Amino acid sequence: MKLKALYLVLVLGLLSAQQAAAQSKIGLHAMGANVAFVSPENLDGAFGLGVFADLGRITPEIGLEPTIEFWSRTDDQFGIETTLRDVSVGMRGKYYFEVANPKVRPFAGAGLGGNFRGSGSDTKLGLDLGGGISTTLNAKNDLQAEAWYGIVSDVNQFALRVGVSHKLNM
Repeated sequence: MKLKALYLVLVLGLLSAQQAAAQSKIGLHAMGANVAFVSPENLDGAFGLGVFADLGRITPEIGLEPTIEFWSRTDDQFGIETTLRDVSVGMRGKYYFEVANPKVRPFAGAGLGGNFRGSGSDTKLGLDLGGGISTTLNAKNDLQAEAWYGIVSDVNQFALRVGVSHKLNM
């Protein structure tokens, strides 16, 4: 049921994005990758990896960013090894604040994602809340530093991410 809700949200997002495309700058503008320190609730920290894309702006201040992120944590207690893995596929909206220096762009954001645990049969809908900054490295690359809190029914998680995006000539 939750997976159907996720698909419905993504489809509605795509349909509304198509209508707004004529008035906005929607399209594949950049792609990037990030590394993360993820702190799942009641577990020690884990190393995470992710990829993301910049789909442009639906308004001058609001950008769209699809993400795919992965982390895994293995613990050994009393001779029993347990592993928790999470693959998150989602969409975030980022509100970019207006600042005097256009090379540094602070933002706050929110998004929805499907969190696939274990073998993928355990799927949870999650809400992401966060913010950070994006800054220009050079004409083709940007650096992003972000903090996100993922609210998922069984394991909430806090993540600190650093990533680089590469602008596409499209």
